[in-house]
Amino acid sequence: MSSPPNTLFLRLEAPLQAWGSNEAKFAVRRTADAPTKSGVAGLLCAALGISRAEAGQYWLGEIAKLRMGVRIDRPGIRWWDYHTVGAEQKLRISDLKMPNGLVLVGTALAKNLGADKIKSKPGALLSRREYLADASFLVALQGEPDIVAQLAEALKKPVWTLYLGRKSCPPSRPVDEHPPGFYASLKEALRSIPAQLREKGEPIPDSVPCVLDWVPAHDDVHAPPNAEAHYDVPVSFEPPHHLPRLVIRCNLPLDRNFEAETVLSGKAWQPPRNRANYDNPEYKRVRAERLVMDNAACMFCKAPATTVQHVNYRRAGGSEKPEDLRALCRLCHDACTMLEYGSGMTMDRIDPCDPAWRERILAKREEIIKFRSLEQRRRKLDPKEENG
Repeated sequence: MSSPPNTLFLRLEAPLQAWGSNEAKFAVRRTADAPTKSGVAGLLCAALGISRAEAGQYWLGEIAKLRMGVRIDRPGIRWWDYHTVGAEQKLRISDLKMPNGLVLVGTALAKNLGADKIKSKPGALLSRREYLADASFLVALQGEPDIVAQLAEALKKPVWTLYLGRKSCPPSRPVDEHPPGFYASLKEALRSIPAQLREKGEPIPDSVPCVLDWVPAHDDVHAPPNAEAHYDVPVSFEPPHHLPRLVIRCNLPLDRNFEAETVLSGKAWQPPRNRANYDNPEYKRVRAERLVMDNAACMFCKAPATTVQHVNYRRAGGSEKPEDLRALCRLCHDACTMLEYGSGMTMDRIDPCDPAWRERILAKREEIIKFRSLEQRRRKLDPKEENG
């Protein structure tokens, strides 16, 4: 009998991502070179739907128990952004108004002179923020199978939007791209997932850098000399409170033969979307109900209706409701479909009852009729047709 998964994988890849460290200040917001435990905990709490105020009650403690390893597939390029926050903020300036009309430069005497003597001006708060551009990381979290299973389920259907460090950094690949598994160690887990290469045919490196939690063993109770202290284990988010953890950096050797056969080389990812299932019994029932509601008449030209049109695909696939459909004749249905594909529509489609679409649907109908008439004439003039 196989053991339940004890390791959760996160694929953290995006055009921009940022992982704040203890070096980050408000005016100058630097990023760490790899995902932090605090940032990963925030992402997982967003998937669970746990607020910042509630996170410290249970989940931050459970996430802190998970041993974390990060494989740096692409380190990214450090990039700075000049950032403004808000407007019409009261920004203090150094001049102080004195009762005798003099102006003192410097704010050292502010606490003695009172708040009414401090000058301010409206403006935005300024900061410089650092990002990692085009980076890709594989994070492995290892711990109790029950916790791993709950977190894996939350990542499949996150309650809140996931972002990589800052809200301006949505992921470009599914965070749960790699399924959980059972592994004896973090190194074994990180070696099991194919490396992320940018171009097909790119040479496979001999090793990739990793950042691993250091946990004392029975015969190794002292941290190695190269261990680093990272103050990123969250106890609470409101107010912010973090504890340190020890990490070690190493190069993880790759099995060149294995990686060459299974490497991911720029495979395009498309977000999942609902698709119509015309064989679904529930869809057929709602389709028939809609035709009865519309008196089996086309909602655009009033000809006999032979089909229905999806006005949105939010419940497509068998969960449709009558308001998601409209009865149409085949000609009007084809005209709407051609306009939708030409406009690149996705979830929300054309409602033929909307007057805004009337002229375009009429023009597309005429185009279809003209094309079909020409095609019918061609077939009549084709000798093969006549001899057939």
